[in-house]
Amino acid sequence: MSTAPYRDSDLAQFIAKRVLELRPKTQADIAAEAGFVNGNYLSMLKAGNSKLALDRVPALATALECDPALLMRLALEQAVGSTAAQALQEILGTPVSANERLWLAEIRDASGHIDPRPAARARATIRGLFGK
Repeated sequence: MSTAPYRDSDLAQFIAKRVLELRPKTQADIAAEAGFVNGNYLSMLKAGNSKLALDRVPALATALECDPALLMRLALEQAVGSTAAQALQEILGTPVSANERLWLAEIRDASGHIDPRPAARARATIRGLFGK
């Protein structure tokens, strides 16, 4: 059995990336801000040795300076598997990040709140913004 069963999880990869992006903030600083008693817990999450407890998501999101909805989605996938996480999203809805809410507000404002169906041109424009 692998000692790092969650090594390839999106959550482990995301946490490792955020820790690097937040430099010069240290890993110990992040762990303390998240309220982890053991500073090694963050190392264990990054390495994929441990799951993130769902009740720890809000504090860790604050410490990682990331959107809690995104971190919760990644933690759910890790905790219950992608199939069960997908089922939860189908029932409860996809968690929407703060940035996504801003995009939605802009679309609503630009459309005059008429709930337009996305035409091919609009979809292509949005995808073009992201190089797709």
